[in-house]
Amino acid sequence: MKNNIEINQNFIDKDRRGFIKKIIDGSIGGSLMLMIPMKSSLFAEVLSEDSNIKNYINPMNLKANYCFMVDVSACIGCGSCCVADRRENDVPEGSYRTWVERYVIDLLNTVHVDAPFGGELGYSNIPLNETIKEADIKEAFFVPKLCNMCEQPSCTQVCPVAATFTTPDGFVVVDTEHCVACGYCIQACPYGVRFINEKTHTADKCTWCYHRVRKGKLPACVNACPTHARKFGDLNDPNSEVAKIFNSKNRLTVLKEPLGNEPQLYYLNLHDEVI
Repeated sequence: MKNNIEINQNFIDKDRRGFIKKIIDGSIGGSLMLMIPMKSSLFAEVLSEDSNIKNYINPMNLKANYCFMVDVSACIGCGSCCVADRRENDVPEGSYRTWVERYVIDLLNTVHVDAPFGGELGYSNIPLNETIKEADIKEAFFVPKLCNMCEQPSCTQVCPVAATFTTPDGFVVVDTEHCVACGYCIQACPYGVRFINEKTHTADKCTWCYHRVRKGKLPACVNACPTHARKFGDLNDPNSEVAKIFNSKNRLTVLKEPLGNEPQLYYLNLHDEVI
């Protein structure tokens, strides 16, 4: 997510119609597999039988089924997750792999959403829109956003050089050695989590800290969250917190479910205004 999101969104929206038209008339569809990267250190690492990827084998002898959960009721909008992510993944200033949105609902049930500085600076010293009076606020809450790590990712389907792909353990990643920064994946992502990294000049996004997970560590933002609003684990491990929540009667929600992307990012206590 870019800090100047309005400028970038205008650019994306302007080109989106032409992009969709090309998909419909087939001028792009036939070209998607023209270039398949054959030599890549990232491809070699994640696809090799000698890879050091740690697919956790649980007591049921099943490969890991990783998922991410966010408890909206526990998020305080402190921005610690954004700071940790920037440091861990060397995210350029003005861009965000993860960000925190502030939702304010007034007495007329009008929903106001903002994310100044991606929520990285927190919200304690950032006032609401001047048009909203504190006395008129009915409810307020924070919603962290990050890659949904879809099982049916639209971003991988449109990449003309197969630079964005899904690893054997279910992580959608970008091969920067082959990405041509065409922007198709940015347009295709329904969650707006992709951007062009000004340092690498390639597509970038949250990876759930895949490099850490392969070593048996938690994503940096999960470690940094002071209220444990962010949770990560293996759904196939019955003793994991995420598995216990998933199998409980807690209300779990995914964003934009009708699109069929099958996101693996689940929200607890998410308000209907966000869905």
